[in-house]
Amino acid sequence: MSVEIELYAIEEQFWTGGPEVYQRYVDEHCLVAFAEMAGVMTKNDITKSAEKDRWRDVTIEKKGIALLSDSAIVITYECNAERSDGRAYHAVVSSGYVNRTGDWKLAFHQQTEIPAPKKKAPRKPVVRKARSRKVAMRKQPELAL
Repeated sequence: MSVEIELYAIEEQFWTGGPEVYQRYVDEHCLVAFAEMAGVMTKNDITKSAEKDRWRDVTIEKKGIALLSDSAIVITYECNAERSDGRAYHAVVSSGYVNRTGDWKLAFHQQTEIPAPKKKAPRKPVVRKARSRKVAMRKQPELAL
């Protein structure tokens, strides 16, 4: 399995799995960046916040991968999912991994939610009455040949 396939598979597990996935794949310390919080968190703190079945219908659209070294990679993707309460979620996500003794560990994670476009009120059809106009026809001059 290629590293790219492996890392995107891990990402999908983060979305669909529970605390056991976080315990297995998060590095001892991980830098996170969300709209509501940012900073370094421990693996245990991150694992405590992971609830199983909080997301469903997860789709990941790969956007890019940067190989920083043989042991450091950043991936970026767009994610669409549905929260457990039924609300839709759309975000751009980046995750940085380090290879620790043959295993990839999440050392950085950033999510930026993309708000759904605002719905415009439906436009009412405009009804216009046809106007009648009288058009004066001018007599064309005769041409002399």
